[in-house]
Amino acid sequence: MAQRKPSTVLLIETDNSLRRVITLGLRQRGMHVVEASSATDISSLHTQQADLLVLDIDSGIYTNWALLDAVGAHPCLSRLPLIVLAWEHTAHTSHHQVCTLTPLTYIAKPFDARTLHDTIEQLVHVHSPVGMLQAEEALLATYVVHTSPSIWPLITAAGLLLAFAGMLLHIAVTVIGLLIIAVALTLWTLERKSEQQAQIMLRPVY
Repeated sequence: MAQRKPSTVLLIETDNSLRRVITLGLRQRGMHVVEASSATDISSLHTQQADLLVLDIDSGIYTNWALLDAVGAHPCLSRLPLIVLAWEHTAHTSHHQVCTLTPLTYIAKPFDARTLHDTIEQLVHVHSPVGMLQAEEALLATYVVHTSPSIWPLITAAGLLLAFAGMLLHIAVTVIGLLIIAVALTLWTLERKSEQQAQIMLRPVY
């Protein structure tokens, strides 16, 4: 059986210590981590092969929201599931979320490294081909459960068919009756005319 390729996580973190802690935890979970201090340090090959992006938008004591715009403008990074690390959470994250093509997950500092690792692992699995296939199977299973076959639609269709047949039969009987009346009246009229003509011919001529 072929071994499944490990997931690749892009980690953009300017803090060396924090970057090291996050990387070690992810590698212990069997993931491949590409570390960088900025988006420009990541090669195009790594961006194409990545499964998820972790982005720290804090630069010292300041929050650089422009980094989200840069990610949204990137042809490959904008398609990756994104986890944003920041000290403050404001409406900016919702505003910049429209720049990306995938959902944005925000984690506020300070955070538990295990929480971050669990979130990354969950998102990677959900957006992997296996995870999406499992989600589709689960969705189809709910359809099967909630759409069990019922006999009532069949009975309803049979009732409509009988009603329509009855209407057609009623119309056919009515038409046949009218035709009989018309033929009978026509023959009766012709018979009366023939009798009248015969009576005229039998009268004596003086």
